[in-house]
Amino acid sequence: MTGRLEDVKVLIVDDDRDVLESMDAAFQAEGAATQLATDGNEAVRICKEDPPDLVVLDMMLPRRSGFLALEKIKGKEDSPIVIMVTANEGKRHQEYARSLGVDEYLLKPVPLGRLVSVAADLIAKQDAEDEAAEAEAARKAKARR
Repeated sequence: MTGRLEDVKVLIVDDDRDVLESMDAAFQAEGAATQLATDGNEAVRICKEDPPDLVVLDMMLPRRSGFLALEKIKGKEDSPIVIMVTANEGKRHQEYARSLGVDEYLLKPVPLGRLVSVAADLIAKQDAEDEAAEAEAARKAKARR
């Protein structure tokens, strides 16, 4: 049996080792290849050097906050999907994260099953959009012939 996240590269960013390890185990159980980072600078570096398909990003991080990391990670055409996971319930923070392009904003403690399901749904949605775009490009190319 294959997992819902087979062949998906996931970067998990959190400075709490217990949270990091539990998320890592949950994503690996679904077939994801995981990378781990404990601060915002490390997350940005990994996204530049070995871009993941999906990033699970804590807001409160050392060296560079989740918001500052999000600014660097999102905004390009091939940006990864980003799920921000935070204990901060403020609506202003959520709105700011959305303005920076976050794909989902979840409050801690988030059940691991829910986190993985949200990730799988976002990946499936992106795959469907990519397939539709490829089909449209092929249709246009055929019409030009």
